[in-house]
Amino acid sequence: DQCEKTGCVGDECSQHCNFTSGGIPVDGPWYLQEPLYLRWKQWDCLSDCRYHCMLAREKERKKVGLKPVKYHGKWPFQRVNGIQEPVSVALSALNLAMQFHGWVSFFIFVNYKLPFMPNRKPFYEYTGLWHIYAIFAMNSWFWSVVFHSRDVDLTEKLDYSSAVALLGFSLILAVLRVFSVTDEAARVMVSAPLVAFVTTHILYLNCYQLDYGLNMKVCLGMGILQLILWAVWAGVTRHPSRWKLWVVVIGGALAALLEIYDFPPYRGFVDAHALWHATTIPLTYLWWNFVRDDSEFRTTTLIKKAK
Repeated sequence: DQCEKTGCVGDECSQHCNFTSGGIPVDGPWYLQEPLYLRWKQWDCLSDCRYHCMLAREKERKKVGLKPVKYHGKWPFQRVNGIQEPVSVALSALNLAMQFHGWVSFFIFVNYKLPFMPNRKPFYEYTGLWHIYAIFAMNSWFWSVVFHSRDVDLTEKLDYSSAVALLGFSLILAVLRVFSVTDEAARVMVSAPLVAFVTTHILYLNCYQLDYGLNMKVCLGMGILQLILWAVWAGVTRHPSRWKLWVVVIGGALAALLEIYDFPPYRGFVDAHALWHATTIPLTYLWWNFVRDDSEFRTTTLIKKAK
């Protein structure tokens, strides 16, 4: 309340906090309100005051030797130009770029370097599924960038929903590839229950309750299940690039521990979640390498059978 009245917490002052929550100026001229081109950050007076009060409280706790604590469910991150978690934003953007690069390289490889069937369709039966996977992956990382830039109710729900959708489709893709499901009717029968489950969970998060604990269990469950499927398949198959799959599976499992083991951000910037974003960058590159190798392997196998 004092911050909202004066615009200051200690030595830190926010000029747009010279306005009350109702938009009525307390002191000073009207132009002290934040300009329109900066309001996209949605740092209103209340949230800005919470931020500066949080930093002031953490300085006091540090002086007496206490460890950082979470405020409103979030660690005390240092903002940079209004960006709430700058390191996570940068790493999410790199993941987005890596997914785009992997998808483009796969698209070029399948369409310009591999032979086609007489009907001008690719031999690789999972081409369309990988294109859909790329869309889900890029969408998820895009909203991750937005969410870590500014955590509000809308960006949080979009980030969580996109991540659940990506994990759900990844699980469907794992089942279809591991069990070599190529018939369209069979694919629909296998996918329908999983699509229904994922859709119901997303609706629950958005329309009923954003249950963080439940969502973590669902995401971990879908993630672990697909890692097990890929791991077993890599162990029993003679796929020439199975070592890449092993690295991705083991690396993904170790990276998931960062989501479970949470710790305060180092110097207010790097926390466990940011490190998880960092580990997924090389894994994504290797993952799309495996996808390209798989398309070549299946194409070669089908051509040999046709002869």
